[in-house]
Amino acid sequence: MVLKIRLLLPYGCARVAGKLRCVLAGMIFTLATAVSVAADEGQTLRLAALGDSLTQGYGLPQDAGLVPQLQDWLQAQGHDVEVLNAGVSGDTTAGGLSRLDWTLADEPDAMMVVLGGNDLLRGIDPAISRENLDAILKRLADEGVPALLVGMPAPGNFGPDFRDDFAAIYPELAREYDVPLYPNLLAPITDRHDSGARVEGLMQDDRIHPNAEGVEQIVEALGPVVARFLDALGEDGGA
Repeated sequence: MVLKIRLLLPYGCARVAGKLRCVLAGMIFTLATAVSVAADEGQTLRLAALGDSLTQGYGLPQDAGLVPQLQDWLQAQGHDVEVLNAGVSGDTTAGGLSRLDWTLADEPDAMMVVLGGNDLLRGIDPAISRENLDAILKRLADEGVPALLVGMPAPGNFGPDFRDDFAAIYPELAREYDVPLYPNLLAPITDRHDSGARVEGLMQDDRIHPNAEGVEQIVEALGPVVARFLDALGEDGGA
């Protein structure tokens, strides 16, 4: 925003015009600075969601995926935020790491890391998944981009050792990098399943991806955590 102010001097003020110009210059500088700061403080915060098909919105209408529903939820709560969809279907933690430069090129103010589901589906060694997530969080820390880590539930079909090793990844990295953790993206669905309730109405036909209603429940649980994350950024003087 550029403000232009023209000073009209009354007749006979030529001798003091120089002093007036100096005063005016100071006034303009102070006013312009104040406007610039206000504009910066009023900028929409950009939150990138780095993930896979669960983030990308696989199989759903454009406005029904995780990113648009989360953005709508946050905005309804009064947050001036744009959630950037950095989800790619099929991506593993390695894929997310490989395109981190591309995601950071959008200059997000903060990032939500939502990776690991495809590592589980493929039975990738948890040590490799941990190494990739570690590299992502280290890069974000180095770049000064605040991160929110979102975990995935570890199934037991690869054995208890695999399950335990994978389950330990997220809390360990959250502690190491001092970032907030949401332990289980699919908690509203997995909790319901664990209680013996039916979840078919929340899932797509592939039984892997939530439908629009399932995403809505995920956002209702995840949203307050993201909101607190955004609030903390403001309190810390972040983006």
